[in-house]
Amino acid sequence: MTSVDLPPPILRADVTSEIDVEQLRRDLEASVDGEVRFDTGSRGAYSTDSSNYRQIPIGVVVPRTVEAGAEAVRVCAAHRAPLLSRGGGTSLAGEATNTAVVIDWSKYCTGLLSVDAERRTCVVEPGIVLDRLNDLLRPYDLEYGPEPATHDHCTLGGMIGNNSCGATAQRTGKVVDNIERLEVLLYDGTRMWVGPTSEEDYQGILDQGGRRAEIYQSLHRLRDHYLADVRTGYPKIPRRVSGYNLDSLLPENGFDVARALVGSESTLVTVLRAELRLVPRLRSTAMVLLAYPDVATAADDVPAILGTEPVQLEGIDSRVIAVERDKGLNRSGMRFFPEGHGFLILVYGDAEDGARSTAEQALDRLGRSVDDEDVQLVVDQDEQSAVFKVREAALGVAARGDRIPDSWAGWEDSAVAPERLGDYLRDLRALFDRYDYTTASFYGHFGQGCVHTRVPFDLVTADGVRAFRSFMNDAADLVVSYGGSLSGEHGDGQARGELLPKMFGSALFRAFREFKAVFDPGLRMNPGKVVPARPLDDDLRLGVDYDHPAPKTHFRYPDDDGSFSRAVQRCVGVGKCRHESGGVMCPSYMVTREEEHSTRGRARLLFEMLDGTARGGPIADGWRSEEVRDALDLCLACKGCKSDCPVNVDMATYKAEFLSHHYAGRLRPRSHYSMGWLPLLAVPASFAPGALNALTHAPGLSQWVARAGGIDPRRTVPAFALQSLQKWYAGRGPRGTGHRGDVLLWPDTFTNRLQPWVGRAAVEVLEDAGWRVVLPARPVCCGLTWISTGQLATAKRVLHRTLRQLRPHLRAGTPIVGLEPSCTAVFRSDASELVSGEDVERLQHQTLTLSELLMERTEGWQPPRVDVDVLRQTHCHQHAVMGTGADDALLERIGARQQPLDSGCCGLAGNFGFEAGHYDVSMAAAERVLLPAVRAADDDVVLLADGFSCRTQIEQGDSAGREARHLAELLAGALHGNRPRANREESR
Repeated sequence: MTSVDLPPPILRADVTSEIDVEQLRRDLEASVDGEVRFDTGSRGAYSTDSSNYRQIPIGVVVPRTVEAGAEAVRVCAAHRAPLLSRGGGTSLAGEATNTAVVIDWSKYCTGLLSVDAERRTCVVEPGIVLDRLNDLLRPYDLEYGPEPATHDHCTLGGMIGNNSCGATAQRTGKVVDNIERLEVLLYDGTRMWVGPTSEEDYQGILDQGGRRAEIYQSLHRLRDHYLADVRTGYPKIPRRVSGYNLDSLLPENGFDVARALVGSESTLVTVLRAELRLVPRLRSTAMVLLAYPDVATAADDVPAILGTEPVQLEGIDSRVIAVERDKGLNRSGMRFFPEGHGFLILVYGDAEDGARSTAEQALDRLGRSVDDEDVQLVVDQDEQSAVFKVREAALGVAARGDRIPDSWAGWEDSAVAPERLGDYLRDLRALFDRYDYTTASFYGHFGQGCVHTRVPFDLVTADGVRAFRSFMNDAADLVVSYGGSLSGEHGDGQARGELLPKMFGSALFRAFREFKAVFDPGLRMNPGKVVPARPLDDDLRLGVDYDHPAPKTHFRYPDDDGSFSRAVQRCVGVGKCRHESGGVMCPSYMVTREEEHSTRGRARLLFEMLDGTARGGPIADGWRSEEVRDALDLCLACKGCKSDCPVNVDMATYKAEFLSHHYAGRLRPRSHYSMGWLPLLAVPASFAPGALNALTHAPGLSQWVARAGGIDPRRTVPAFALQSLQKWYAGRGPRGTGHRGDVLLWPDTFTNRLQPWVGRAAVEVLEDAGWRVVLPARPVCCGLTWISTGQLATAKRVLHRTLRQLRPHLRAGTPIVGLEPSCTAVFRSDASELVSGEDVERLQHQTLTLSELLMERTEGWQPPRVDVDVLRQTHCHQHAVMGTGADDALLERIGARQQPLDSGCCGLAGNFGFEAGHYDVSMAAAERVLLPAVRAADDDVVLLADGFSCRTQIEQGDSAGREARHLAELLAGALHGNRPRANREESR
């Protein structure tokens, strides 16, 4: 067989010069049933993946059906436009970013088309998320085996493109081992199902003739020509992902074209549908944690442990654990790790219920016992999940932390034979030390010899980039000397594509080029990735020309060296914000399934905004960018990302910062005035609350008032209380013994002016607990509404005024109790980032939630018993900033049987759900979990929600008109032996 001469890879500058981009857009819009986006915002949001690389797409197509996706391929081929099929966009080697038309399958093409339980197979569309697929397969007692750490947001199409593995590959193998057939589309329009091919099948294909026959005949010839090289040139290790799977074409492997295409990273074909091989679900699992003096010593133990047949065998070093502890992540899982500096996580499974016994027998074979100090057995399934969250968060947390410099992908998933892993780790550590990359941490799938790490490359200076290139070459030489693979999970992309000749030699690399030519001779499929690859130090997201400005900002960004630009760079593209359910982050993505409306997409656009002013990116109008404004518009500012994101992106803060500059010197949306200035407007409103309530609730007139204030007319404006909390307390005064001393109850605007019965209940509870309650005599505010609408100059003035009024209490060390979680979170977080000084630091440390004061500062108090069932909605700011540990402990102490809802943000989110244009997203967020749970709850179940927004959303969204209660009301009612209704009626 003669070699095929391939044209050079398409360079970024060549693409737009040879394509009529505007005509391409028009043709796609005319022909494709889907969303065709060539705007700068969409292109910016898709500009990079989770790698070091950045290439601005030509455009983005989001097909509504698989057939629409195929039509998009046809139109692009007619224009000779490069193509990139994308799943979750979490690739670490640069394979999911390109100057191409990006087809995003993840929004609509998410179907499970069929299940054959007897054959243990199913057929799926490429955009279905792995966790969603396995949820749908649960009734069949089956699952798809490979499970990467991104399982709650990675798509099957992306997994196929990347040949994903995950921890479960110890039991089930890689994706390539779990594929039956693929329906694929070539750039030239050839469409076919491919899979294993018997001699009879092969002859039948040849007899039919046509393009399919040409392809199969070419593959057959290529296989035969390189037969010896393929048989001898691939590492015999469990985790070889690098290179094309030419070994799947061997006769002994069934000439399996589908498996040969797995892991080809969109460089050969477009996958339209896939038939997957399934495995039975494990009925029970037991987890064992083993501690070692260092991670290499832990790796030395892997061969012996493999003899006990664990279904998962993971490794992690103490550096990752330390960073997670610093960030307060995954606390529930951290407590199970024994003392040590290197750890192995072993999982044993059983088809019945005997996993614990299996684990104990395995320990006995290893000469260990559950009683050893360096051994921890975990049987409870929820506790095992908590431990695995520690391991799954490693990629993100190892990227940035207080103990480590910024670290990057590049050499993040090399693999060797498990029996050589310990020595490889020692040599790799020595290589890190030689390049002064001493803070790199190790973790990964040790049972299969796959090592994950993040490396503190300098990707900005010329010397740093040269060192990056040099290290990559030396690291490739090292792993090849161990008979290993450049990639054991994440693929080659651009990071390792040019290094493939080191691993496979010239003959096999030539075979890869010819394999590429069979499917994509014109190099239009994800060009410059894998084969032939662009240089590994080209197209860097940072690079030697990186020069983002350092704009003057309102927030101080103390965790980011005072730099907004550095704060925006926190996002490393892990994509945790793209999960479809669970947690708080990111409610707008869960509802819209739009990249632009994920935390990651918004961070990308903010990066492009800064980059556009420096390097001429797609977004060139800086703070005035309408594309960035539109992407941030549906951010609920829930702060879920501040805690749920493994690198602690705080999009609520970035949004407030952006809005402050975007609207500087010009008119704002009406809602910014009506709701942003609510605390000030509420003061005169308190003089005639009845008349104002009549105005805002009168039929017909109320809608006019709402529209005038930029409020959605479908919303009911909350009524002002007839008597404010401060006025009530001024006439009442303190009561009780007050033997514990003073506590200042913070009269936030929502409690003070709208629902003072919550504050009155809190006063009763605090006095019963022995505290002397004091309230500020004058109107005060934390500045929350000005912060959330980006009126930061005003917010700072408000905070300074508040600090002056609170100064005597702050300097006396008086505890301050906040009842509204969003206002409490301002004092605990935002205030110290907006203003500086000792008093604001005191405010941060002296502010407590009601439950924190009662559980941590009120020793000996016996709360009343509350024998009720509680359905609890946690406010998103409490989740993100204060946490719920004290609430959990208090509810347990009083005997309440709580069911915390995993509903995320309620959807109202302060002003967000009231603003015109947000109603549909707001209600869709509430309808995911919260409102259905409220409607299904029995009448005697107490609905508990400390957030004013949460209570309002429940009351306005539940057709039965049920009212949610604050924790203070629950406790106060118990003091009187009844449910807290009287205070409410008196205040209305």
